[in-house]
Amino acid sequence: MKTNILIVGVGGQGTLLASRILGRYAQLKGLDCKLSEVHGMSQRGGSVVTHVKMADKVSSPIVALHDADIVLSFEKLESARYLNFLKDGGVVVVNTQQILPMPVICGMKEYPTDVLEQVKTRGINVVEADALSIAESVGSAKAVNVVMIGALSKYMNFDKDKMTEAIKGTVPPKFLDMNLAAFEKGYEI
Repeated sequence: MKTNILIVGVGGQGTLLASRILGRYAQLKGLDCKLSEVHGMSQRGGSVVTHVKMADKVSSPIVALHDADIVLSFEKLESARYLNFLKDGGVVVVNTQQILPMPVICGMKEYPTDVLEQVKTRGINVVEADALSIAESVGSAKAVNVVMIGALSKYMNFDKDKMTEAIKGTVPPKFLDMNLAAFEKGYEI
């Protein structure tokens, strides 16, 4: 099994925790896994990109252009920014949440109203999730990342028990129940 995942989002959405959960999952499955994090302007709400590669043997931690099986996007505009990493036949699993980037906040640009429609016109398979509403329903908007891990796990047919174990081994105990609920709800998408 060789899987390349590019996780994209905005600073504070938990892309790094999501990548660590996937890394632990790969270890539990006996796979080699490499992670690489690009923080950018994450402290100011800018793009955050995390590369996750898992296989029997992984040489490089970076997902190359046109080599991602999945772009896991925690914000819809970020999904459009990183489509060039998706390989033919790949899929975008996207949270439909809209977070305004600084140029939009400052009034220099407008947030595109048809981001996901533009992505779909390129013939790309898109799985949409309202992960923010789901996360809020289990107790915290900060659980968007684990909702998305649940959706990804279902789509990729990942071993649900191993993924649950990976979450238990990664998430701090005081947030565990909420994150397990978020994973379950995401898995139902």
